[in-house]
This record gives sequence, C-alpha cells and structure tokens, in this order.
Amino acid sequence: MSEANTIARPYAQAAFEVAQKQTDLKGWSAVLQTLSDLLANAEVKAVVCSPRIKQSELEALMLELAGKLNKEQSNFVRVLAQSGRLEVVAEMAAMFEALRAEAEKSAQVTVSSAFALNDDQQQKIAAALKVRLGCDIKLSCNVDKALLGGIVIRMGDKVIDGSANTRLAELAYALA
Repeated sequence: MSEANTIARPYAQAAFEVAQKQTDLKGWSAVLQTLSDLLANAEVKAVVCSPRIKQSELEALMLELAGKLNKEQSNFVRVLAQSGRLEVVAEMAAMFEALRAEAEKSAQVTVSSAFALNDDQQQKIAAALKVRLGCDIKLSCNVDKALLGGIVIRMGDKVIDGSANTRLAELAYALA
C-alpha cells in the first residue's frame, strides 16, 4: 500500500498542477474517478495487467473507456498507460481529492454514530468543525450500532473519538 502511494504521489501532484493551471479541478477529479472506477472492474484490471496486451492497444482502450477528455487529460492517460501506472489510479484519485480539498479550503468529514443524526445535529457538528478547522465541511454520516453511544469523527488521518466504547475503555483502564 505505501509503495502504491509512493508511486502515485508524483502523478497526482502533476495532475493537480495542470488542473490548477486550467482552473478545472472538478473536471480532472471526474477523470481520475472515472479511471479509478474503470480499474475497479475485474475485467478491465485483467486487461491492464495482462502482458499480452500491446501498449498502444491499452492506451486506445483506456482513452475510449474514459470518454471525452481534453488534450492534457488524454496525454495523462497515455503517460499512465505507457509507464505502467494505471494500477495505482485509485491512490492517485484519493491524493488528488486531498489536494483539491486543501486548495478549495474544504474537508470531507465522516461522522459515525450509534443512532441516525437529525439535520439539526448534523448542522451543529458541521458548524463546530468549520470553526475548529477554518474550512468548509462536507459531512457524511453513517450509523454504527457497535458504538453504543456518542460519535466518531474522521477527517483524513485525524480522528475525534467521542464514542461510549472509548469512554468505557478509558474508565476500565483507569480502574485497573
């Protein structure tokens, strides 16, 4: 996994720089997500990984499957196919999204709770995080019955754990 991230990082940064110059972060994001989705398909992945497929055929196939691309996006897909880097497109897409969120001063936040949060609760959480992080918050919520109570907030590699499970574990440790 870390090797894939190491390989993907320069490509994601290059795509991001081109996207910024074109002021088309959203368009590039869509292209990378499309490529990532394509390569998540087992049949496409098998073709990409096959040594029997000629490089020119692979390029043509990926360009056709990717749909309408501008010149730079087409060149990017060609470079990925020529250098054998199509296998790490999912990592590139994730890194690109992180760079995009930072540039747009926004953060994708996932909130897990034991029970469904109503709109008012979601708005309060988003407002508090906006103040704390200083950026716009894109909130996605899910229910995790294993938490028993409280919430767990995930923002990239940051985690705020206010779940009942964690509090009970801390209490058990303190009493031990």
